[in-house]
Amino acid sequence: MSQVCDICGKGPQSGNSVSHSHIKTKRRFMPNLQKVRHQEPSGEVKTIKACTRCIRNGAVVKPAVKKA
Repeated sequence: MSQVCDICGKGPQSGNSVSHSHIKTKRRFMPNLQKVRHQEPSGEVKTIKACTRCIRNGAVVKPAVKKA
């Protein structure tokens, strides 16, 4: 499963874990991705993986809930 945001393309970044004794080992910083239902401009509803920044900034348009 790829860890890439479907909106902005944000993916994992690499860096170092630094211990108390300052020994560095490689690690990955993963984006905070959420599965969310997104309404396309055509009206189609899809489930996408979006980072929390895209959700918070309004790049993800949530579909209207139909009441029974």
